[in-house]
Amino acid sequence: MNPDPFQLRVLKSISDVEEHQWNALLSPDSGPFLKYAFLHTLEKTGCVGRNTGWQVAHLIVENAQAELIGAMPLYLKQHSYGEFVFDWAWAQAYEQNNLPYYPKALSAIPFTPVRGARLLASGRYDEASIREVLVTGLKTLVNQNQLSSAHVLFPELSELEELQKQGFMLRDSVQFHWHNRDYQDFEQFLSALTMKRRKNIRRERTEVRNSQMAYRHIPGSTASAEDWSFFYRCYENTYAEHHSSPYLTEECFQLLGQAMPENFHLIIASRNEKPVASSLLVIDRLTSKAYGRYWGAIEYIPCLHFELAYYQSIEYCIKEGIQTLEGGAQGEHKMARGFLPTTIQSAHWIEDPGFSKAVKRFLDREHEGMAAYVDELEQHIPLKSTKVLS
Repeated sequence: MNPDPFQLRVLKSISDVEEHQWNALLSPDSGPFLKYAFLHTLEKTGCVGRNTGWQVAHLIVENAQAELIGAMPLYLKQHSYGEFVFDWAWAQAYEQNNLPYYPKALSAIPFTPVRGARLLASGRYDEASIREVLVTGLKTLVNQNQLSSAHVLFPELSELEELQKQGFMLRDSVQFHWHNRDYQDFEQFLSALTMKRRKNIRRERTEVRNSQMAYRHIPGSTASAEDWSFFYRCYENTYAEHHSSPYLTEECFQLLGQAMPENFHLIIASRNEKPVASSLLVIDRLTSKAYGRYWGAIEYIPCLHFELAYYQSIEYCIKEGIQTLEGGAQGEHKMARGFLPTTIQSAHWIEDPGFSKAVKRFLDREHEGMAAYVDELEQHIPLKSTKVLS
């Protein structure tokens, strides 16, 4: 079936469609971050929308019966914070030429640098046609609203072809992921590392162990409001230490924990029965992935960050048979803890032809530099034998 006739519409809130309609567009491997509950909670708690610089503008496709058959999570951005793909130099170039770079159109999961579907299509229709309509509609929205550009961050590999076909330029990013080689326990994982990395991890874990730390692993289904409050206290403190403000509110975490308990796992570290630090994993058992999202502490303890954010998380993944732990954007130090560099792409379309050519030249040079950077990283792979994944 083809989606003709159809119409495109922009939503001011995801609540303008029903939860079951949105979720019906998701495939089993879409992951937790595209769920209606996740995106709606961000909006409901004011983490996006209002005066955050994230104006909700989800693009949807409907058929003649006004049924939802396609969608793209979309925001009009007044800045570039919370994206993990840095285009400040592009914005500066626009400003130097007395042209506005903001607002821009951004298809992404706010504050969440993970790969996933961005062009959602109903399986009852020709999915390729719906994706084409969504990308064409995105470019039309940019043109009609005199926006500078459109950016689709970390789409699925299968979506990049349509984006490139319609003139989007690709940009590489490097993340660091841990991969489970069917390890039976943490010691078997250590045995797969080079001697240098193995000794370093043992030294760090011993240092934390000497601090008399104890750990509670709390599934989202049993996490209490007090657990989430303590986690938020730690999360908030991390931002305070960097002289910035957190993107998410405590209300947001509390509501997410209620709406999607199966997708969350808290780890709380205590000393002398007093909680001192916490980290959060987002779990997707259908794709066998865990996402290390946030960590924080109210007391500085050497090496506790590595223990809580990496080693406890790896032990959890081994125990639960989870195959991949995504450590998020940046952080070469993760390689020393067993994570491998992984290259993922974002896609960018610049309305102005002159700036588009300039950005294309920039991306070509950056692509070469990124390839050299990954080659350099490959020389420091922590495992005895492996290859960089993409």
